[in-house]
Amino acid sequence: MKRAVFLLVSVSLLGVAGRTAAGDSRGLRAGAAAVDITPTMFPFNMPGGFAANMAERVHDALFARGLVLDDGATSLAIVVVDNLGVAEETLNEAKALASRRCGIPVERILVASTHTHSAPPSNVHDGDEPAAAYRKVLVAGIADAIVLAQAALRPAAVGAAAHPLPDEVFNRRWYLKPGKMTPNPFGRMDQVKMNPGTTADILDRPAGPTDPDVTVLSVQDAQSLQPLALVANYSLHYVGGVPPTVVSADYFGEFARLMRSRVGGDERFVAMMSNGASGDINNIPFLVNRPPREPFEQIRIVAQKAADAAWQARDSIASHRADARLGMLERHVTLQVRRPSAEQLAEAQAVLDTTEQAAQDKLPPLARHYARRVMALADGADTLTVTLQAIRIGDLAMCALPFETLVEIGLELKSRSPIAHTMVIGIANGYHGYLPTPEQHKLGGYETWLGTNRVQEDASVILTDNLLEMLTALHTSE
Repeated sequence: MKRAVFLLVSVSLLGVAGRTAAGDSRGLRAGAAAVDITPTMFPFNMPGGFAANMAERVHDALFARGLVLDDGATSLAIVVVDNLGVAEETLNEAKALASRRCGIPVERILVASTHTHSAPPSNVHDGDEPAAAYRKVLVAGIADAIVLAQAALRPAAVGAAAHPLPDEVFNRRWYLKPGKMTPNPFGRMDQVKMNPGTTADILDRPAGPTDPDVTVLSVQDAQSLQPLALVANYSLHYVGGVPPTVVSADYFGEFARLMRSRVGGDERFVAMMSNGASGDINNIPFLVNRPPREPFEQIRIVAQKAADAAWQARDSIASHRADARLGMLERHVTLQVRRPSAEQLAEAQAVLDTTEQAAQDKLPPLARHYARRVMALADGADTLTVTLQAIRIGDLAMCALPFETLVEIGLELKSRSPIAHTMVIGIANGYHGYLPTPEQHKLGGYETWLGTNRVQEDASVILTDNLLEMLTALHTSE
């Protein structure tokens, strides 16, 4: 039975209402900035796995990369941060600080995380001095990226396009051959498995599609035609291949570095790669025997290919528009939190009562980990309010969700969007776990497990409907 859903709506009215004559005559302006947020205090745990990974050194710098756009009637900011998933409380603090300093309303600020698994945490646990120090760096860096980008505003023109890069995205959820499935952490059999291996004697077929497109927003100086910024979006998880204890921005950072040479930008040019609907997509070529890679090699390969695809997309833009109009909507949608049943709680408690040795001998992998997650959900709130945003920049739309969003959701939003080009940006304005479709929930697997997915099983339908309503409103506002 579908649970009740309550909607709270906050609309950036200037983005969709009538425009002033002054706004019409001013034209589009844009500014971009990249702020170094590399940690300097060690060690700290880099979240993203089931075991601690204590950082000891830095391989490549982390950044908060910002773009501010202003058409005279609407001003908005987009920031992409090299982080696993910045906590909502930390983001809210950064947005409020930026808003006080530059005047852009918090509801017109989008902040998305790349989902690199080799970056510091964004929240703080008691006594964790390096994490507490880094949180201050993160808040200040996000705010500075917005403020500095606004200070760099100049007349600009924008264009959008997409180019396919299918050979680096793979659906990681697979049906297995008969007899090859193993129990999940709850002791039950799923129909599909995440990352089951790469050999043909195990694998049957993938349980979902991929999205091959690298979509770009290109921003250039309206007078000199020099490139100012590029925002890209690709539905690919982090690549990995980073040695333990090492900080890295993964392929997102290498892409941003390469794009300056691809487009011939000067030192002011800023590129950023946002994480698309990649909750079930990774860079493992199932059924293919890929040669071994040295550390960071596969990151470089993917970044180079993504930069080439982004260049191809940008090169296909017939013309950049200086008269592109902006619009932005924000909604706060309240969802039901999945709560464990009495039977699930009893099973979780039985697992936790088992000794460590007995658990290793008798229980499925991760059983104790997920038992703790189940117990935590029993003590949590009944509802979760999440932030959705939709942006229109000329003939480009952006949809932002605070989840690791499965690719089917992104593909549906793109196919049903009334705007010519659409980016679906995941892990934006917070992080609340995975967002599968109801169909994928029926199949089970890691992305659907209680404790990996936190919200009601039809949440993707509710959020997709809301975002399509918001895109329609932006499309019909002119």
